[in-house]
Amino acid sequence: MAVSSSRKGRLVLAIITAGVAAIIAVSHLPQFSSDPSSIPTPLVQSNSSATNLALNALNTLPIKGRAPQTGYSRDQFGADWSTTAGCDTRDSILRRDLANITLDTQCHVMSGSLSDPYTGKTIEFQRGSETSSAIQIDHVVALSDAWQTGAQQLTRAVRVSLANDPLELLAVDGPSNQQKSDGDAATWLPSNKSFRCTYIARQIAVKQKYSLWVTQAEHDAMVRVLSTCVDQVLPS
Repeated sequence: MAVSSSRKGRLVLAIITAGVAAIIAVSHLPQFSSDPSSIPTPLVQSNSSATNLALNALNTLPIKGRAPQTGYSRDQFGADWSTTAGCDTRDSILRRDLANITLDTQCHVMSGSLSDPYTGKTIEFQRGSETSSAIQIDHVVALSDAWQTGAQQLTRAVRVSLANDPLELLAVDGPSNQQKSDGDAATWLPSNKSFRCTYIARQIAVKQKYSLWVTQAEHDAMVRVLSTCVDQVLPS
């Protein structure tokens, strides 16, 4: 069938127009290079460390009033330190935190040197009935405080784990530990101000791990400390 010259002209024009449109579309596609440095960086990047910030973790903790201390005793968290592979928890923490230690054949730390986080001073340790108390093992979240902020709802086995968890324990200056007693962040902080952010971050990590809450006063005290170190991360 014959095609008129005018129809042929319209057909050619349509083909040319389609070709130009295709060229324009291709020119607007993203251009990638084999050089990795030339690939554009995404505008939104994930920051996995943000979930590890102490302030962010604090915001996940419930804020409640303190429960009654009724029923609390040290025995609720185990009568004594647990023993693992022949070493009790106290000696395990001394081995972790002290330098230049000496041991006896029963896994007891006999001597060593502590760079005390609570006071900033160096304490020489010598095991003995009259000298061992110079360095004590502190429950960073005092067990009485833990009891009144949710631990009484935990099983005894979990409470024993809490009391022997290395995350919860620090070798520290004995008198400072006695001064702290059952205090929380609202009532006691280490005299060594450079350690306060680390101390608060460890308390938050323990409370998060064991599903404990904070009181309003405790929360506010933690915020005040962490406002001076907003990049403070939780201990691993």
